[in-house]
Amino acid sequence: MRTRTPAPRRRALTPWLFVAPALAYMLLFFGYPLVRNVVMSFQDYTFSTYFTGEAPFNGLDNWRTVFSDELFGASLWRTLLFTVGSLAGQFGIGMALALFFSRRFPLSGVMRSLLLLPWLIPMVVAGTVWRRVLDQETGVLNEALQALHLTSSAVPWLSSPDQALLSVVLVNIWIGVPFNMVILYGGLQEIPAELREAAVLDGAGPFRSFFSVTLPLLRPVVTVVLVLGFMSTVKILDLVLALTNGGPAHSTETLGTLTYQLSFLRLDFGQGAVVGNVLIVLSMVFAAVYLRANRGGVNR
Repeated sequence: MRTRTPAPRRRALTPWLFVAPALAYMLLFFGYPLVRNVVMSFQDYTFSTYFTGEAPFNGLDNWRTVFSDELFGASLWRTLLFTVGSLAGQFGIGMALALFFSRRFPLSGVMRSLLLLPWLIPMVVAGTVWRRVLDQETGVLNEALQALHLTSSAVPWLSSPDQALLSVVLVNIWIGVPFNMVILYGGLQEIPAELREAAVLDGAGPFRSFFSVTLPLLRPVVTVVLVLGFMSTVKILDLVLALTNGGPAHSTETLGTLTYQLSFLRLDFGQGAVVGNVLIVLSMVFAAVYLRANRGGVNR
């Protein structure tokens, strides 16, 4: 005689049946690599491991070696500067463009579509193009500046340790502005026009109306934009490699490029895993901030 599952238990199991494929996918392609990376950071995992199959545990040796290296501290600082500078520029310009396009005018749709191009171009392609544009000797930008008599000599955008990081930040801002503009523009469309009109009737000027009405209502969207922007910027690799390869003199070395250098150039995968774990922790912290902020917005 076949035993039938009680109805309450079936109802409790039904949601898990829908979630199971996604959960299995995340455990296989996200959970396992994450755990493997943590374990690897405590092993003497080098190129010879692929031939011998031996990766003995060495305790905290990898962590001590990485944290005692001055390049790690400098890379962490440059990663923070790069991330903060990129997010500030992308969000500020993206917000300005979103507000500009929220007022409909002829060809606004065409202009928005054209502004999406930097975001649609693959990162390596964008980096390669900008490397040619910013070249000190043959770059289009230097030729234009000299032709307009704005500079007396060629500017070493990517070849000077003092200017290379700023140049990479500016290129990354150019790439990320369309994403910020699109998401913020969508958020602006959800704000009822009556609220802004009421603020104007109460005597609020454009700035007062923006900071008292628009920005508070846009807060959940702003949270998403900033957190997703952080998580994609803090681990950036391909753009820096295409532009400067971490140089000159490690002036654009970030945690992402340092992981690449340790793992695939020095072939010390254990130390590379340590830096990768630091990036994971930073991303998890900001992910927690996003979830907390999002939950707070829902509760209100």
